[in-house]
Amino acid sequence: MLHRAGEIELPPVKRVVRNRIAERARPEPVMADNRPVRGSLHSITPLEFGQVRRTPEELLFNSLLEQYPCLGYEQPIGEHLKYLVKARGQVIACLAWQSAPRHLKVRDRYLAWSEEARERNVRLLAYNTRFLILPWVQVEHLASHLLGRMAKIVPQDWQRLYAHPIYWLETFVDTSRFRGTCYRAANWQVIGTTQGRGHRAPTFEQTRPVKQMLGLPLHRRFRELLSA
Repeated sequence: MLHRAGEIELPPVKRVVRNRIAERARPEPVMADNRPVRGSLHSITPLEFGQVRRTPEELLFNSLLEQYPCLGYEQPIGEHLKYLVKARGQVIACLAWQSAPRHLKVRDRYLAWSEEARERNVRLLAYNTRFLILPWVQVEHLASHLLGRMAKIVPQDWQRLYAHPIYWLETFVDTSRFRGTCYRAANWQVIGTTQGRGHRAPTFEQTRPVKQMLGLPLHRRFRELLSA
């Protein structure tokens, strides 16, 4: 700040540290089967749920998220899982889960855990970062059905891959664009709204849309387990 204000003059920068995550190439477009999928939920079941992280289909997952949703693809950080959902072999949806943010006032207040318990147990939460039903898929009640199935599949895969359980799922909904009906239909609970300041905001001013936060307990004693 003093240098920018002209009060002092710093020596020239000797080395620039590159941010390889920020410089990561965007996913290449991959052509997907875009035949229309319409009808009742019963007409397209049974569905196939595949965890595709570290598999050849991960490229298709990344490409679909880059091409179709409004938020685009972002490389997950920390523990994470990626799922493709198929009906009769055709991909109809993508869901991404990753480690939950460490500090969320609205969630921490709802769980009523101490700062020490949060530091120990935040790894026992998972965050739904992306949920995409492909635009050529129009099936009533599909979204809530997928979320209901995921609530059973994700804890099993998390335990298998990362050797610890999860007791809580969470996500955010931008209510200026979406209603979040499918989450509520799948028994997720609205636990509050964010303040729109983002992570480590330098000021108390709102810099991004206020979002609704929803959570889903995966165990009837979730508060006790997360506060242990």
